[in-house]
Amino acid sequence: VQLVDSGGGLVQAGGSLRLSCTISGRTFSISVMGWYRQAPGKQRELVASITNRGGTTTYADSVNGRFTIARQYAQNTMYLQMNRLKPEDTAVYYCHAYSRNLNRDYWGQGTQVTVSS
Repeated sequence: VQLVDSGGGLVQAGGSLRLSCTISGRTFSISVMGWYRQAPGKQRELVASITNRGGTTTYADSVNGRFTIARQYAQNTMYLQMNRLKPEDTAVYYCHAYSRNLNRDYWGQGTQVTVSS
């Protein structure tokens, strides 16, 4: 499984960005996908996730109501729509996939999101 994430950039507080993650390879083995972020000096944290079957979503409390995760299976793409961005959302965002059958994690290369106040 290969993940390529994109869509980061510089935006003012209150603005929006949409991150994209293109998935290739053994996509049928994926159990759950999500977005993580890591700010300077902080641990990587889960932002949102979506299950492969049923599309159940979960969100970190800090982004709930502002971010939306979605998956387009036909295009093998996952998105993170980020609205009402705050300076504290500044981080490198990583696309993630987990295969329960293979017990393996996969990561994108990361995309920088910077929110100015």
